[in-house]
Amino acid sequence: MQADSISLLFILVLSIFLGFELISKVPSTLHTPLMSGSNAISGITLVGALIAAGEGSDAMTLALGTAAVAFATINVVGGYLVTDRMLGMFKRKGGENKK
Repeated sequence: MQADSISLLFILVLSIFLGFELISKVPSTLHTPLMSGSNAISGITLVGALIAAGEGSDAMTLALGTAAVAFATINVVGGYLVTDRMLGMFKRKGGENKK
């Protein structure tokens, strides 16, 4: 049991470090397409969290599933708000589209 916890902690720390290194190297021109892709992945995470919360048999499973649903929802909504704001920077002033 102890070895499993250490392995899982190592994987968590490694994924945090790797995620930080990858995100810091992304140029701003690629941020919006990557954000849209990560929102799709977060949507899949939300579905999995809903399934986990719905099939919770004890209080701990239900609490963790509910927390996962809340965090995944915040991630999806926040991601779409950031993407919408970034795309709004490319709209023309005045609301008219000239071709």
